[in-house]
Amino acid sequence: MRQLKAESDLDLAVNGPHLAAQAIRAGLVDEYQLFVGPAIVGGGNPFFPDDVRVDLELLDERRFGNGVVYLRYGVKDHPR
Repeated sequence: MRQLKAESDLDLAVNGPHLAAQAIRAGLVDEYQLFVGPAIVGGGNPFFPDDVRVDLELLDERRFGNGVVYLRYGVKDHPR
């Protein structure tokens, strides 16, 4: 994954909780783009790994009429 990121001129997307957790732990994630909906559903895999702390800065936000909010965060002190 590190080599793919280094060799790519394009942004890479990582989806799925297990692969994303590995990328987060390895420090490979520069940005987090989240859509938050107006409902809570418990259970399943955690959204973020529980053994990592990442300090973020809000880069963008958008609110939609249906109650969904888009949040775009960059990793603080991380080269972009």
